[in-house]
Formats: sequence, C-alpha cells, structure tokens
Amino acid sequence: MTLTHSPAGSATRRRRGAARQSRAGMAFVAAYVVLLVAFGVLPTAYAVYFAFTDAGGAVTGFANFVTTAKDFRFLDSVSHVAVYLAFWLLSLVVFVVALALLLHRLASGSAGKVLRFLYYIPGALAGAASVLVWLFMLDPTVSPVSSLLGALGFHTFGEVIAPGNLPLLFTIIAFWTGAGGWIVVMYGALNNIPTDVMEAARIDGAGGWQTAWHVQIPMLRKWIVYMVILAFAGGAQLFVEPQLLSLASVGVAGRDYSLNQLTYDFAFQMNNINGAAAVSVELLVVSVSVATVFVARSGFFDAE
Repeated sequence: MTLTHSPAGSATRRRRGAARQSRAGMAFVAAYVVLLVAFGVLPTAYAVYFAFTDAGGAVTGFANFVTTAKDFRFLDSVSHVAVYLAFWLLSLVVFVVALALLLHRLASGSAGKVLRFLYYIPGALAGAASVLVWLFMLDPTVSPVSSLLGALGFHTFGEVIAPGNLPLLFTIIAFWTGAGGWIVVMYGALNNIPTDVMEAARIDGAGGWQTAWHVQIPMLRKWIVYMVILAFAGGAQLFVEPQLLSLASVGVAGRDYSLNQLTYDFAFQMNNINGAAAVSVELLVVSVSVATVFVARSGFFDAE
C-alpha cells in the first residue's frame, strides 16, 4: 500500500512547524527582554533619576554633575582612565588580531591546538582572582620572575607599582585576562572567510603578509569594531585592578585612581549617592557616544 501526502497537508505541517519555531524564538527573546529591563533599563533609569535630584528628591538639574566635576580628584581620574584606554585598546587591536592570524595559520597542527587551549586558561579566572595572581607576580620578593623584574630595575613592590607604571600594569593584567576570548572570536571569524577568496589571493601571488593585510584584516573590520566597542565600555569602568592594588599597597596606587573608584568613594565614603550617580551617567553617555560613532563610521550594520 502506497501512502501519498497531499500538497495541502504538507503546507499545513510547514505552517505548524514555522509557528512552533516562532513561539520558541519569542520565548527566548521574552526572557532576554525581562532580564534586560530588570538589570539594565531599570537600574539605568534609577541612576539617571538620582543624577538629576538631591538627597531629598528635588530636581537639581546639572548641579550634581558640576559638583563632581569640581572635585579635585575628578580630572586626575579622567586622565588615568584615558591613558589606560589608549594602552588597552591599542594593545588589544594589534596583538589580538596578530595572534588570531597566527593561530589561524597554525590551526591544522598540534601547535594550534595547544595555543587554543592556552588562550582559554586566563579567562577562567575572575577579575579579582586575576589581579591577585598579578600581585604575586609583580612583587620582586616572591615573584617567579623576580630576576626579570630586577633586570628592569625593580627591586621592591613599591617601585613596580609606581603611579607612572600603573596604566601599563593594568593593560597587561586586562590583556592577560580578556584577550584570549577575543582571539578565539577572531579565529572563528577568520574561519568564516570564504575559501574561494583565500584561493583567489593565493593564485594572484599574495604572500602571507599580503593576504593578511589586504584580505583577512579588512574582512575582520566589523569584528574589530565590535571588540573595540565592548573593550572601551569595559575599560572605562576600570575598578577591580586599582582597588585591589590600592589595598595591597596601603594606598600607594590610590583609592580614587579611576572614575569607578571615585563613584564608589562618593557613594560609600562621602554618602553622596547623587554625585556617584552623576559620574555613572557620564560614563554611560561617553560609552554610548563612542559606540555610536564607531558603528556609524564603520557601517557595522550594513549588509555585505
């Protein structure tokens, strides 16, 4: 006996399948929207409310922003974060892309497998744990690389964490902790470059450097922009590294080195929640503005 399926029955099953997929998609999106509102939109609105009011709830306009900007520590914190971001973003773009290209060339061998594993290890540590590891590494009296520190002219922990060295130290810690994940992301993006494009470059006589510069890096442009946007937002919120370093050095690093430290000081040392909210809103505005510029100038959402 031969079973036949009518076109109408097949169309009905397809519609039912599409409806089930649509409901599943809406369920996932709904869960995300709930979490976004609960832990993103509402806290942001709450911070904006505090930034434009005083302790009694009266609207004060930009008074909190003016007060915090006049604080003697504010401009120093801005300059510290700006220098750190310059080091952090430059190192991230240059070394992450270079290491991802190297990993892509070695992917077929055992060296590539070892590198992929090693890139994951630092990211397994939380931010605070990572800083504690580096506190141990940077103390010449106990560090396993004390001979290297001595060769560089550092013989005490205080010399290593001198204020002029902090942007570079924070960059090294941040890179060690966060770059591995981005290298893997870039490696995945490189694997998505069509093989016929790579083959055409090879046939045209392009070497490894020419292929990387003229083919692979341009096709990574949107991924690089995405990395820079998130790295800028995260770097502007520098807190854990200077806070723990300040505690370990008994204030040598300063408890108001970064803007986030300053907001913490406003909120919990000076009991000025409104001032802390004002600085937080400023960080939000700067991060959103930078992201908007990068997205607009890079054509991030343009169809390929």
